[in-house]
Amino acid sequence: MQGTVDGFSYGLVTPLVAFLMACLGGALGLRCTTRSLLVTHSWRPGWLALGSAAIGSGIWTMHFIAMMGFTIEETPISYDKPLTYASLGVAIVMVGVGVFIVGYKGARGTALFTGGTVTGLGIATMHYLGMAGMRFHGTFEYNTLTVAASVVIAMAAATAALWAAGQVRGFLWSVGASLVMGVAVTGMHYTGMAALSVHLHGASAGPGVTGDSPAALLAPLLIGPLAFLCLAGVVMLFDPLLVMGKPGWPPIEDKPGVPAHPTVSHSGPRRPLRPRRPVGQRGSRSPQNR
Repeated sequence: MQGTVDGFSYGLVTPLVAFLMACLGGALGLRCTTRSLLVTHSWRPGWLALGSAAIGSGIWTMHFIAMMGFTIEETPISYDKPLTYASLGVAIVMVGVGVFIVGYKGARGTALFTGGTVTGLGIATMHYLGMAGMRFHGTFEYNTLTVAASVVIAMAAATAALWAAGQVRGFLWSVGASLVMGVAVTGMHYTGMAALSVHLHGASAGPGVTGDSPAALLAPLLIGPLAFLCLAGVVMLFDPLLVMGKPGWPPIEDKPGVPAHPTVSHSGPRRPLRPRRPVGQRGSRSPQNR
């Protein structure tokens, strides 16, 4: 028996909020990735780890906010908590691998392709693992070609977002990169949702079956990742360079005597140096000045 699926129970509210959460996580994470390119190697792992956690949390939060609007008319839905949280861990780890590759090897060539591919696969893996954590009286069936298209969308858009983050060109580039990351996550999600159909177990299914709403089930699970994204946002606000960036700053190498951040002198303007006269003329004066 085929189930009747509604992915927009709350209209456009859940897709729009989900997209904004994906953009928020992408903005924080990609900006941390950009910031890691402007510090010494000793600080770089910390920024990359924070960026990976922000992107992974944003992806996971986006997915389950979107799933609040997903219902199957003939049966209630519940979620397996261990598998649901495992999807969060997989997202952070796989995105972290891609981000660290770009953070250390640069956003170009083979490193960019590898990092974008791993990040995109992390987005897709999180989605389908999260779907596997759903419990209802039936099973999901997927269209193979549509699933493949969703994975390609995730990899292509993630690569583009990491490339934009690696340009180190200020705030507008960061906004563009976060929007691309938001498109990567939401585009992959709804393409993947278009690939599924629901087959219900006839003996268990029936119209009018009631249970907790998806929103009531998922809201407690989202508290932790949402709190983390807010905390990451606060950290970002305390570092103006992380928000605005500055064009033209090359990556800073970890060398003795070189500070981790560019410094600005506060001693005021210096007086121009007077040119020195040749040694033979130091003691002589012109007749007009005698």
